[in-house]
Amino acid sequence: MKLFQKDPAFYKKVIILALPIALQSLVAVGVNMLDTIMVGSIGKAYIPTLGEKAAEAISEQSLTAVSQANTFIGIYHIFCMGLGMGASVLVSRYWGMKQKGDDEGGKATTALKQTVCLMLRLTLLLASLFAIATFVMPETIMKMYAKTASTPEEEIAIANVLARGADYLRYSVITYFFLGTSLTVTIVLRSVGQALLPLLVSIGALFVNLVANYAFIFGHFGAPRMEVEGAALGTLIARIFEAVMIVGYLLVVDKRIRFRVKNLFMKTGSLIKEYIRISIPVLISDGILALGNNSVMMVIGRLGQEFTSANAITAVTQQMSTVGIQGVCQAGAIVTGQTLGQGDRRKTMKQGWMFFGLGLGLGLLAAIIVLIIKTPVINGYDVGSYTKDLAQQLMIAISVILIFQATNSIMTKGVLRGGGDTKMLMLMDNVFLWAIALPLGCLAGFVLKLDAFWVYIFLKSDQIVKAIWCYFRLKSEKWIKKISTGEPQAEPEK
Repeated sequence: MKLFQKDPAFYKKVIILALPIALQSLVAVGVNMLDTIMVGSIGKAYIPTLGEKAAEAISEQSLTAVSQANTFIGIYHIFCMGLGMGASVLVSRYWGMKQKGDDEGGKATTALKQTVCLMLRLTLLLASLFAIATFVMPETIMKMYAKTASTPEEEIAIANVLARGADYLRYSVITYFFLGTSLTVTIVLRSVGQALLPLLVSIGALFVNLVANYAFIFGHFGAPRMEVEGAALGTLIARIFEAVMIVGYLLVVDKRIRFRVKNLFMKTGSLIKEYIRISIPVLISDGILALGNNSVMMVIGRLGQEFTSANAITAVTQQMSTVGIQGVCQAGAIVTGQTLGQGDRRKTMKQGWMFFGLGLGLGLLAAIIVLIIKTPVINGYDVGSYTKDLAQQLMIAISVILIFQATNSIMTKGVLRGGGDTKMLMLMDNVFLWAIALPLGCLAGFVLKLDAFWVYIFLKSDQIVKAIWCYFRLKSEKWIKKISTGEPQAEPEK
């Protein structure tokens, strides 16, 4: 139960795994920040003709529209994270077996390929469903986040947000396929120790997105000024670049998994039962989390345009302050899976407590970072004073929640998931979110009408409760589950 131990080999392995993941997450946050800053500056071009107040309104409407549209796309993103992390639990365990030499008849090797095949098939199916929904009813999707107008001016503002958000979604239809495949393949590559390539590709995608956004949002380099639509188009171009590089590497270059185009059509029946038992609960858990986050945004959207814009501003800062946490989360799942794949239960428990300690430390560090940078970040946006005041309150609330969020994320998305405890995590994610956080958030926002600080605290109260539960779950050792290879028929290596 020691949270901090002298184990250089452990910390070295975590750093080697987590650092590229954290840097890649930082680059992804940089892309999001570029989008929000550029979209939040759209109104400046209208100052000479419409005046400063009207220009600020255009900026806030554009920022709100993109934020709400990306909330729906974020549901798909989290579903894909669930698919990828679910597959990662199996891939890490099979890779640990291979490293130990426990791959009689090529069972672990074939099971590894079958896992990737099932993951990609589900990703493409999911992308198709989201693409159809986005193409058919973009306006309906945006209306999920809109509040009811109480004045003619509000009605006009809400209509503008809905129209801009729908335009953004129309340009994002194809994005799902490239986003999903690159994201899930990236997670699998990390699980076998290949984290550097995804990092380099993400850096390249950042520059592609920067240039494309600059060109299409503001109309530079001979491109038309497309504003919100330009932001969506710039993101699509960056996602295409990312997917071509990442998926191309897996199918052509990779020498560890050795997954090739022909393996997309391989038989996977022998592994389906094990895949469903371990991976599908992760998908369901993360999917329900996505729906929960979507519900949180629906609550926030009904609290007003200013609240939504303030939340969009703070979201980027929160993401930036947690990049290290995200890296350790995935490192926790990989290290735990590989250690259990090598059959060392005692070492797994020792590492679990050390990851718990890392969560507490990183959470405190992230909270301090948010408090330090909150004012200069907020002042960088061209929004009204009331929106900035709300953003200040939200930043302080985020710094409190981050301490608990870091700890439970590293446990639930890392260690406990890597141990195969996916069914229990699926149950607890549901209970804490739907039975505690959302009811308390609605009570605080709509009934008690508390300040933004308390509304956010209550909306995220599941993070606090979950961190406490993780301590007792880790201590029980019941989270360590056995995983089989599904006894597949070995495929000859070519």
